[in-house]
Amino acid sequence: MSMKNLFNVTRLLIVVFSTILFVSCHNRKSNNSSTLTGWNSKDKAAGGFSSNANYKGQQSPPGMVLIEGGSFTMGHVQDDVLFDWNTTPVKQQVRSFYLDESEVTNSEYLFYLEWMEKVFPPNDENYKYIYSSAVPDTLVWRNVLGFNELLTENYLRHPSYANYPVVGVSWIQANQYCKWRSDRVNEKILMDKGVLNPLFERDSLGVQGQNNFSTDTYLENPTLLFEGDSSIYNKGLPSNAKRKKGESKPSKGSFTGRQVKVSDGILSPKFRLPTEAEWEYAAKAIIENREYNNIRGRKKYAWDGKYTRNKTKRAKGDQLANFKQGKGDYSGVPGWSNDGADITQEVKYYAPNAFGLYDMSGNVAEWVADVYRPIIDNDANDFNYFRGNIFTKKMIDADGKVVMIDDVSVEYDTLDNGKIIPKTLPGSIKYIPISKRDAYMRNNYEKAYNIDSEDGDLASTNQYRKDEEELETKPRMYNSPVKPRVIGESGLLMQQYDTKKRTTLISDKSRVYKGGSWKDREYWLDASQRRYLPEYMATNFIGFRCATDRLGAMSSSTKKKAFSSKK
Repeated sequence: MSMKNLFNVTRLLIVVFSTILFVSCHNRKSNNSSTLTGWNSKDKAAGGFSSNANYKGQQSPPGMVLIEGGSFTMGHVQDDVLFDWNTTPVKQQVRSFYLDESEVTNSEYLFYLEWMEKVFPPNDENYKYIYSSAVPDTLVWRNVLGFNELLTENYLRHPSYANYPVVGVSWIQANQYCKWRSDRVNEKILMDKGVLNPLFERDSLGVQGQNNFSTDTYLENPTLLFEGDSSIYNKGLPSNAKRKKGESKPSKGSFTGRQVKVSDGILSPKFRLPTEAEWEYAAKAIIENREYNNIRGRKKYAWDGKYTRNKTKRAKGDQLANFKQGKGDYSGVPGWSNDGADITQEVKYYAPNAFGLYDMSGNVAEWVADVYRPIIDNDANDFNYFRGNIFTKKMIDADGKVVMIDDVSVEYDTLDNGKIIPKTLPGSIKYIPISKRDAYMRNNYEKAYNIDSEDGDLASTNQYRKDEEELETKPRMYNSPVKPRVIGESGLLMQQYDTKKRTTLISDKSRVYKGGSWKDREYWLDASQRRYLPEYMATNFIGFRCATDRLGAMSSSTKKKAFSSKK
């Protein structure tokens, strides 16, 4: 090699090495400092400011799988034998979210009941109706011309049915379970992080009534929990604050760190029922029919194909779900074409769909969050569609403090069927609907109550020019009953049936349930089909599963980020 070529190669290597060194130093600097102020994480810590450089992304909640969002055709794609036109196909975008692998089981729900009974003893007058409001209606198994009495006594609590989906749960009860689960998950996270002591293992502490862990209350003010008893806390998260000179060393196990904040990314988002769009998107699992950026074919069930029998060589002819196969035929012929169950079946008995979800077709139908309306209009909204919003805010008292429900301020509501439920559990923050002042000059909403928006509210009637406050009675598009009740001297509902002739059962309390069940024919296994029931009613074929939001990136896959290079 000539001296000239050697010089050129050497110069090229120097340039490459310098570039690599510069990029490496630049990346190291950008990871530790703010590009807007120049303060790195160490500078922030020294100044007493928070800095979360250790966040690794959201962890999957226990028992859940990530459903990567996308667009899909919501509504029927094949038959509509009832011709009710309530599943007209529309294009919708669904955000990524987490969903339970299977329905909530009897054993999981029993943990909830035991907790409620222990924390809110029914023999205490302050909590008289709290535990009973959570207990499923086991009498849904009764039939005037059928012998199912043993199911009313055993299905919920007997270990033979421990891993079967819980039924007899109303929409209201399912919703309350999701709220309770949010607190238990976050309580366990704080215990594992060394922030919160195991509350039920402390002899000197009674977990009862308002003295229980609530995520909202904790985030609002940790000293509100257990009336400011600091012994509930362990060491806490590591703090940047240094011990002052001459300050005595804290006792072993005492709280020396700091409390968890939302910005730490440690706590789980709230659990809830999935929206109808989310549930249908997850059930159809169209990802298995994707070819690049197109969907090939149409999906009717949770599995691929238009039949309910298995096509594989090993299990050819076997049913793919638990459903009613014909009149008087709930399971099939013994030993052949048998779905394995005459009523519900153990969860995860059948293979999951492409998302890893079990029993999205068959076994039990499932509650979703939405209020029912015959039409889903993507002209109104085509992004994360949901009907049922009531916008709320934390209640502030005269002293400017957030209101927490204590043991003596529990408020109850009497449902149309006479059952009494607490509006908010003791120990929780009280929420109230937003006011017109809160929504003043906003361009995305105008009021708190949006359940009947564009379908039943004043704007959708012939009195749309008026203001609701000008009217003596609120207009209603649907003539469903307005809570026919008479309260007696004892405060209990004097039950009486509505005698007025009605033309619809649709109301602002009619909630959607999706999917077929052990009691339904094949038609209802179609994920796009939709039915509804009042939110306070329960059946022996409707269960539920929980969902929660995906925060940050849509997917957990490690795809390379796009970047632009200067030329």
